[in-house]
Amino acid sequence: MQARLIRREVLPFVLSLAALAAAALLIDAALHLLDIVWIGRWLGIPGTLLILASTAYSLRKRKLIKAGKPAQLLRWHEYLAWLGSLLLLVHAGIHFNAILAWLAVWAMLITVGSGLTGKYLLARSKRRLEATRKQMRDQGLTPAQLADRTYWDSLTFDMVKRWRVVHFPITLAFAVLAISHIVATFLFWSWK
Repeated sequence: MQARLIRREVLPFVLSLAALAAAALLIDAALHLLDIVWIGRWLGIPGTLLILASTAYSLRKRKLIKAGKPAQLLRWHEYLAWLGSLLLLVHAGIHFNAILAWLAVWAMLITVGSGLTGKYLLARSKRRLEATRKQMRDQGLTPAQLADRTYWDSLTFDMVKRWRVVHFPITLAFAVLAISHIVATFLFWSWK
């Protein structure tokens, strides 16, 4: 049971974060080897645009836009946010010369971690609730008995679905730091 939990729940989470870090390091190393490190400086723009595009899911979820199917937008949200984060990590590189930029990077990584945590917790809770319901249906329980016996499990699932109340302020902190970094970059840019 423990090995199955690790393989099914923990490993995908860890591998998602490890893949992000490994891909960023490989791309950054390739840029250094090819002596085209300057490209990394410009990857912040498409990275930011990809993360902005990923917010379509959140806008649809809050009914601020009507286009798109929520399930498909969620998949795009995950993919675009991961890819945008990758580009921003390469943009940040291993250069520790700006505290505001690094605060934004750490906030972004915490946001990615929060999103992945919510994704895997929600999937796990949903699977457990459905497995419990199926087992009880197989035992011949009526819908009323089923609802009564899974009441607390359903409440727990509903609470896990609300993980976004944690994810949103983390995302907001990232947005504020990223915008501050962008504004500071424009203010202190060498325009000559």
